[in-house]
This record gives sequence, C-alpha cells and structure tokens, in this order.
Amino acid sequence: MQRFIDYYRDTDAKALEVFLDLQRKMTGPEKIAAVFQMNEMLWELAESSVRQQYAEACDREVFLRTAARFHDRETMKRVYGWDPDRANP
Repeated sequence: MQRFIDYYRDTDAKALEVFLDLQRKMTGPEKIAAVFQMNEMLWELAESSVRQQYAEACDREVFLRTAARFHDRETMKRVYGWDPDRANP
C-alpha cells in the first residue's frame, strides 16, 4: 500500500506545504465542491477521448461509451441496457 507522502515525492516541499495548507483551510462544503469539480473534469476528459476515438458516434453512444469507462459490463447492462462488448447504443 502506498503511503501518503509517496503521492507527492516529485513535489517541492514548499509547494506541498502551500497545497496542504490550502486543503486544511477549506470548509467541508468547499472540499465536497472540489470533489465534484474533479469528477466533472474526469468525465469531460473521458468523453473527449471517446469523441476522438468514435468521431461518428451520436451523443447517446458517446454517453454510453464514456459511462462504460467508469462502470463494469454488468452494471452497464443492468442500468443502461447496453452491452459495451456489442457496441450498439
């Protein structure tokens, strides 16, 4: 298991202290908002990659292919009625 400090091994000590100080000063709602912003950014990055890979895909297919990057096959079939292995939106 990785230790906390391993994630920041390549970060300058002063920069890390500033980062951690900012994190400590955030309120609970600010921290939750930051998590939601990060999740949105990750979704947008995945969606962008899908759009590049499947340029002709409709919005529904892009959504399903993006969701499939975050969920396993059985979840995709159960929740969306879509099998990523069959690739028909």
